[in-house]
Amino acid sequence: MLNSVILQGRFVETPELKITQSGKQVTSFRFAVPRDYKRNGEEITDFFRCVAWGSTAEFITKYFEKGTLAVLQGSIEDRSYEDKNGNKRSEAEIKINNMYFSEAKKRGANNGVDPDATFSAASPDFREIPDIEDDLPF
Repeated sequence: MLNSVILQGRFVETPELKITQSGKQVTSFRFAVPRDYKRNGEEITDFFRCVAWGSTAEFITKYFEKGTLAVLQGSIEDRSYEDKNGNKRSEAEIKINNMYFSEAKKRGANNGVDPDATFSAASPDFREIPDIEDDLPF
């Protein structure tokens, strides 16, 4: 059987890293994915509940925030739980295996380096790559 999901969308909220009672890292958040078509001239957006564990959760909370465009890869899981009133509930969520950057770094988050600037050997940000004299192995 195959259960695989790849979505490109935006974070609806800034993910927060939490630690379970057993010491595992986890984050959960909503992810907005606009559809490719409009209904009566209005854009339609789907919102997905997502969860990530371990180092993936740590990576997401370190590098992504509300509004960030990203691509996620994971699987759909059905989670059953009991609400505050004792009613049984079921919810589909996406368990994230990988998260990818899908846009350039925002200005201001680049440590003062202009991403549109051209660098020369005189620039303090220029690092020359040494020549490799060995033959390529193929």
